[in-house]
Amino acid sequence: MPTDVSRRGSVRSAADLNNRIRTLMLGAGGYLRPQERAEYEQLVTAWAHADAAERHRPTYAEAA
Repeated sequence: MPTDVSRRGSVRSAADLNNRIRTLMLGAGGYLRPQERAEYEQLVTAWAHADAAERHRPTYAEAA
């Protein structure tokens, strides 16, 4: 499953990406193989973008 947001065309929430990162690390026992490392790096990058976007998204109270 591709995790690169630009290739997927959809945006996952920071919480969803964080859960995926945790699942990947737990499944690997904390030691990542090269393919897992590449997925981890993509997930962390996507998480950072999602987190920044969510922090800058106005809430209903701010938009009113």
